[in-house]
Amino acid sequence: MQIEDLYTDEYFMRKALDEAFQAMEEEEIPIGAVVVHQNKIIGKGHNQTERLTDVTAHAEMIAITAASSFLNSKFLQDCTLYVTIEPCVMCAGAIRWARFERVVYGASEPKFGYTQANMGITGNKTIINHGVLEKECASIMQDFFKGKRK
Repeated sequence: MQIEDLYTDEYFMRKALDEAFQAMEEEEIPIGAVVVHQNKIIGKGHNQTERLTDVTAHAEMIAITAASSFLNSKFLQDCTLYVTIEPCVMCAGAIRWARFERVVYGASEPKFGYTQANMGITGNKTIINHGVLEKECASIMQDFFKGKRK
């Protein structure tokens, strides 16, 4: 087995889930994201909208900024974004501008996910894969909001 065989979509989604758990510990909506280039995480983030009092401080945006800084490039066309929950329209726009090769997300977001607005917003060259560790990704969100409703 080669080392590349260890780095599956599930492996990197678990890293994004680690970020989501960190968000939950900080009482943020538990969404996590990582950006991968050549099987290496070059950017990661979790929601920080409360901490930063910034509605744009989504996990994807923070991970994209970190990856762009790492590569010293605004374009991430050789990268994959892993995010636990379907990106919103704002993040989908950023994904399009960054020109990601692939986006992999765990659970769909029926209220605010980008697919509710327009399936093609991420660009026609970006490969989208969804449903990776879907139950785990959905569960952390459900648990978070159940706790908030008590």
